[in-house]
Amino acid sequence: MSLLSPIKDHHSERRLFLRRIVMCSVVAIVLLGVVVARLVQLQVIDHQLFAEKAQGNRVRIEPVPPIRGLIFDRKGRVVAENLPAYQLELIPEQVEDLDDTLARLATLQLIESEEIPRIKELSRSGPRFRPVTLKVRLTEEEIANFAIQRPRFPGVDLQPRLVRHYPDGESIAHAVGYVGALSSEDLKRLDAARYAGTSHTGKTGVEGSFESRLHGWAGYRHLITNARGRQVPGDSSDLLDSLPMDEKPGPGSNVYLSIDLDLQKLATRLLEGRRGAVVALDPRTGEILTLISAPSFDPNLFAIGMSTSQYGELQNNLDLPLFNRAVRGSYPPGSTIKPMLALAALETGATNLTRKTFCRGFFRLPETTHRYRDWKPEGHGSVDLHDAIAQSCDVYFYEISQEIGIDNMHDYLDRFGLGARTGIDIGGEHPGLVPSREWKRTAFRNRDDQRWYNGETVIASIGQGYMLATPLQLAAAVASLATRGERYRPHMVAAIEDPLTGQRTLIKPERLADVEISNTFYWDNVIEAMHDVMQGPRGTARAVGFGAPYKMAGKSGTAQVISIAQDEEYNEEELLERQRDHALFIAFAPLDQPRIAIAVVVENGSSGSRVAAPIAKAVMDEYLGYGDDGID
Repeated sequence: MSLLSPIKDHHSERRLFLRRIVMCSVVAIVLLGVVVARLVQLQVIDHQLFAEKAQGNRVRIEPVPPIRGLIFDRKGRVVAENLPAYQLELIPEQVEDLDDTLARLATLQLIESEEIPRIKELSRSGPRFRPVTLKVRLTEEEIANFAIQRPRFPGVDLQPRLVRHYPDGESIAHAVGYVGALSSEDLKRLDAARYAGTSHTGKTGVEGSFESRLHGWAGYRHLITNARGRQVPGDSSDLLDSLPMDEKPGPGSNVYLSIDLDLQKLATRLLEGRRGAVVALDPRTGEILTLISAPSFDPNLFAIGMSTSQYGELQNNLDLPLFNRAVRGSYPPGSTIKPMLALAALETGATNLTRKTFCRGFFRLPETTHRYRDWKPEGHGSVDLHDAIAQSCDVYFYEISQEIGIDNMHDYLDRFGLGARTGIDIGGEHPGLVPSREWKRTAFRNRDDQRWYNGETVIASIGQGYMLATPLQLAAAVASLATRGERYRPHMVAAIEDPLTGQRTLIKPERLADVEISNTFYWDNVIEAMHDVMQGPRGTARAVGFGAPYKMAGKSGTAQVISIAQDEEYNEEELLERQRDHALFIAFAPLDQPRIAIAVVVENGSSGSRVAAPIAKAVMDEYLGYGDDGID
């Protein structure tokens, strides 16, 4: 008979139960040890680290943009300032229906309808509690209009800000430049920390070139925020007192220019309704006295933000108001280069002070029938070098051009700074062009086009053909004539001022390589001929210089825009306005101790002595104290 196994083995169950209790206890103790170790790490070892992180979660560091430096003219008058203004802002999370809100704001003409897509994109690109700027600067009428309607626009409000302002607008636009909204390209090249909280940067002119000095550096302040990053209302002074001190922003430096605001306004008025440029400088230092490009534009439009249609209107304007003709406009210099070529001819032996030529009104190269015409159809008769400059005889320079040669022309004009950037302290300058045989060999691919022809030398002698110069280069060149070869780099900024201490750092004139002429008498003869241009009995601009209370020197120029056939005559009245010749004039005064040198270009003005010379004379009069008072 087999034994029956017991129904329940209490001893085995007890041992199994004890083993499980021991195992669970060990696991629990291990887990508890891990928790305790982690707590020790968090609360003791890494306490400082996580305390700082926690503090960072409830304290937001907000950047405070700096105050931009002011810009003054040479007499201390403000030409660029910062004005308090109200701007319209929208907080996306507080607006229930964004489309409806923007549409109603457009109906009230507080924003442009075409700006709505851009505003919607901005509202989606950042945190919904961050304000989006709808309009930078509101007029008093717009502020009053919105104040009445404010209850209808939850989430939209007015905020005070500083906005860049140019009191004299168009008259200083191309010289001072303007500030504009930061672009993606700007953000890539600028220091993010320095520009924290900044919405605008200098784009052109002095504003662009001296951006690093004008901008200053950003500061910051501490704000108590909730878990979502929004500022906590109420008094948080106790917590803020325990934080490091806020850092104040550093204001940008003030900039003093060498330009004279009176001359800027005068030149702007004289060029009104025309296209052209006026550049005047002090030949003794290279300081720019006036720099005007016409037509101009209102730089305040860029500072406050313009609509797409407004910018398109400026950009597509046939007269190119955004184009700085003073430093970028390239024009055939015409007869304005004759004084410089006269010095080259004397130095190279191509002519002398007594050589005479009989001008019949045209010139022919040997064994050719093509006539190179003088501006005076009947001719000037017998002329020497002095007469050729004073009366602007083309035929005289046609004849000596073959003896000078194009390469000598290039070398001597290069000494006066033509065909190269002057290095002025604002950007965007065009180098112009003074041709040479070597230039033509590298500029063209076709072998026949690479060859230099004698006829090209002939027309180069009166500043036509391939030759191009900017108004700034012409002003610098005539300044070198005024000083008898001493050259200074043109510059517009005269001093930088620390806004906190008031200490000014003057910008010293930069001396360039002199124009060396072997016989100083050559200078006297050429300058006397330029004097007779304006105040001699047969000078081309004698009507302008006659009766002036001071002595001056100048040279007129006319740059052909379209070709005239051999059997045709130039008839200004029969040509469209934009087909007429450009009018140019260079001058300096007083004759013995020059204080101002000037270049004027009037596009399609036809006559340098009749159109450009009076402008140059009026600017010189004003600067030397002989002009009308009360220029506003």
